[in-house]
Order: sequence, then structure tokens, then C-alpha cells
Amino acid sequence: MSGRLDVQIFSVCAKLPQNGTTEEMIINKAHETKMPYSSTESIDWFAIQDIGEKLRHLPHALTEGLNRTQVTRDFVLGRDVRVVPTAALPAKPGLASREGQARLLHDLASIELQAMELAVRTLNEFPEAPRDFRQELAEIAASEGEHLKLCLRALDSLGFRWGHWDVHLGLWNTVGREDTLLDRILIVHRYLEGSGLDAGDSILRRLTGVGDKAVGEAVKVIVTEEVGHVLFGSVWFRRVAEAERLDPEKEFRERIGAICRLAPRRERLAREARRLAGFTETEMDELERHFPPLKARGEKRP
Repeated sequence: MSGRLDVQIFSVCAKLPQNGTTEEMIINKAHETKMPYSSTESIDWFAIQDIGEKLRHLPHALTEGLNRTQVTRDFVLGRDVRVVPTAALPAKPGLASREGQARLLHDLASIELQAMELAVRTLNEFPEAPRDFRQELAEIAASEGEHLKLCLRALDSLGFRWGHWDVHLGLWNTVGREDTLLDRILIVHRYLEGSGLDAGDSILRRLTGVGDKAVGEAVKVIVTEEVGHVLFGSVWFRRVAEAERLDPEKEFRERIGAICRLAPRRERLAREARRLAGFTETEMDELERHFPPLKARGEKRP
């Protein structure tokens, strides 16, 4: 795996270089009204900009992904909000304020959108993966779509709309065309979504007594159901490794360091949640060995 960087996008269409040899493209036109697609029109689902349209056409994308027999690795990723590098996002207000809670939901919506897109991407990039894996992955993509809807509804209840803030593509950019199936499972479902368990545990504690009821309920549903998503990754990481005659623990140990450097963790491990999600004590110790949480190092959070 090689490094990938967030890309700032100001034009309607900008090229995103991958490892200097291949290209992906991101369409980014804010607040554009798009006409609905007809039922017979061929849809480039990834390129759909409007978030509501993308959700509406998710079943179509999943059907196409499940039926795919040839590898697809070229994607055009649409957004109806401005995309900036993670470091360029504005500071987050405290969760005691409605604005702070709305920003939290907006950030979560962006994460759930990318998680949904990554699941569909994996269906398209790995048509040779086991059928059961692909079917379960499609179910996870649908679940991520429901989480996205939860975030958008709760955001609306606070008087804010999608697009109020800029967004990043940090999750999408963490994966690459050169990933193996084992890489992809580890990066997305064990590392990125596993880090979401850590962050969710922290957010729920911080929302206690201060958050709007709709906000707390939305976050609780997402955090609870994400355990199952990470467990999917734990189970299939071991199955795929063993099918390839590889030692799962050795593969985890040898691959996780590069991922930690690419996308550093920021929270203490939620060990109980990770145990439920299939992590072993050895794996959790390995995560902390590579990147101790900020609190343990006495550093300030951004």
C-alpha cells in the first residue's frame, strides 16, 4: 500500500492522481439541481452528485455490483458540497451547542456516505470474492445508507442542512486500486470502521446530558450497528486469509502499521466494543503499539 492524500477541489471536475500512474475523478458542483433518472437509463451511481438521488439509486447500484463479473476500477465520485482536505475543515464547536451537534451529524453523514460508497466500490472491484461475502457486503452498504438517512434527518431537526459545512474524502482516499481483497477488508472494515467504534464510544459519553434527543438516538443506533459491520470484517479477514493459506494474526501484524501511518487513530480503543466486533487482545495491543492514543501521549486533540 502506498500513501494517498486528501485533494482540495474547487472546479466542477478535478483529477485525483493515484500513485502517479492512474486517475480517478471527482465531480463537485455545489447545490446543482438534477433531474431524476429514468428507470431505463444506465446510471453511473458513483457520479451522482445529489445525496438524495444517490440514496434513492442505491438498490440499483447494489444489484449491478452483485451481478458484476468483470473488475471495474475507474470511478467518478460525485458530490453536491465542496470537498477539502481534512486539515482544511473548520474547528468543531462544542457539543453543548446546537451548532456543535449539527456539525457532528454533518461529519457523520459524510463518513456514512463514504462508507456506503466504499462498500459498493468493493463489490465492483472484487467480483471474484466469495458470494456470501458480497451478499453480506451489499447488506452493509444498505445499512450505511440508513445511517446516512438518520444523520440527515437529525441534522434537519436541528435546523441545519447537508452542505452547511465542507466535507473531506479521507475514507475514500485511504483505499487504492492496488489493494488486495485482504487489504480492503482490513483497511475499511477493521481499521476505519473499527476506529469509528472508538470515536462513537467517546461521542456518546460527551453527548450525555447535553445533546438533543434526536442526535443522541441517531448516534447510538449508528454506533451499535457498526459493531456488526466491524465483526463482518473480522470474520472475513480470517476466512480470506485462511483460504489463501495465510496466518490471519501474522497478516494483521504485518499490514496494520502502514495503515496506522496512513490514517492515524485519535481515540482510545473501545476495547469492549472491539471484542464484540471480533478483535483479539493481541490485535488490539498491536494497534496501540503502532499508534498510542493521543490521551496516552498527553497531546491535545485537534
